[in-house]
Amino acid sequence: MARTENERKPREEDGEFIDKLVTINRVAKVVKGGRRFGFAALVVVGDGRGRVGFGQGKAREVPEAIRKATEKAKRGMIRVPLREGRTLHHDIDGHFGAGRILMRAAPPGTGIIAGGPMRAVLESLGVADVVAKSHGTSNPYNLIKATFDGLKAVQSPREVARRRGRKVSDIIGRRDGQAAAAAAGKE
Repeated sequence: MARTENERKPREEDGEFIDKLVTINRVAKVVKGGRRFGFAALVVVGDGRGRVGFGQGKAREVPEAIRKATEKAKRGMIRVPLREGRTLHHDIDGHFGAGRILMRAAPPGTGIIAGGPMRAVLESLGVADVVAKSHGTSNPYNLIKATFDGLKAVQSPREVARRRGRKVSDIIGRRDGQAAAAAAGKE
């Protein structure tokens, strides 16, 4: 019997994912008899090896809202290339609404220097060394979306070399020894 869209088997087991609950909001709906309270959850899910996603879920109970958000996060995961499996390849700017973020690659041993929602995304992604700063809003929804806007723009040296028709060593050589290459060109 063929599987339908709803019966798809997940590609990875739940134990392999890192789930981070970013925020829970209590929301009220005013009805004739008073207020009905519900909950909105924002969750970040990653595998710690370069895949990450986020999801929003709303329900009358907190656990149900978290479950819905986690399912949406797993469905919407993106892959981000990492340098040496521990940091970003280049500096990143991202924005969404009033939220603006800056993320920079860092040397080994720096750790994750980031606040709140960005920290949750970077930890789930598997980044070990990064320096990040948020500007503008402190709204976690907009900061998460701004972070994902920046992460979608990350390109590995292999992608850049393929697009430009160059060798990877040409691209990496510029990053590692730009001053040395300029000095060698003068001689």
